[in-house]
Amino acid sequence: MLPQTDKIPELIDPQALYTSNGQEAWRVLGIMAEFQLAADRMRGIRPAVSMFGSARIKAGHPYHDKARTIARKLSDAGFSVISGGGPGLMEATNQGAQAGRSPAIGLNIMLPHEKSGNPYQDISLTFRYFFARKMMFVRFASAYVVLPGGFGTLDELSECLTLVQTGKSRRIPIILVGGSFWTGLLDWFRERLVGEGMIGASDLDLMRIIDDPDAIVDAIFHFYENRGFQPTAEERDKMLNL
Repeated sequence: MLPQTDKIPELIDPQALYTSNGQEAWRVLGIMAEFQLAADRMRGIRPAVSMFGSARIKAGHPYHDKARTIARKLSDAGFSVISGGGPGLMEATNQGAQAGRSPAIGLNIMLPHEKSGNPYQDISLTFRYFFARKMMFVRFASAYVVLPGGFGTLDELSECLTLVQTGKSRRIPIILVGGSFWTGLLDWFRERLVGEGMIGASDLDLMRIIDDPDAIVDAIFHFYENRGFQPTAEERDKMLNL
């Protein structure tokens, strides 16, 4: 029920109804500018794969080696490889991709605890706004490869699953790397989300665990072998309405 008219002053600062310093409008323009610049810089990079993973995993860790190997194989197979541009598994991803024959792309975000992007980026973009950055990960990806990570990695995985599940984005391969890391989460999805009717059982088929780098490349090619990597006209329309 809407609040009583005489109670509005108790709920809303009256000054907010009559004053504006234009900050929100400038923020919207900033998001638009970032979006346009990034779209122009990344135009024509398809096919591309977006890879995600922890910023905290150091060189020498098995996850770091796996990320670098997968990215190198994807790059040599003809995929531009997109990462978040930061340290850890993002750096391993860019390093592996840059050593291959396709571009290594970093979508950096300005954060107080991360100094700058890693040095292995053929195309480097820096974002202030998460919204514009996340759009680039989804808009240009023909597949998602998700390595172990924290909240940011889980956020990107959830974002892509939601967009595909709801039909706001085209169906693409979503590959989880690290069976021992992800199995517990998928079991929880099955027990709680499916078991309590939060999602359908078939929604779990939107993603799969693959640990072997060559099998990851093969799975992506297999998904597209009968249709090609370019989005259909219907899929392009979807991507314009994310």
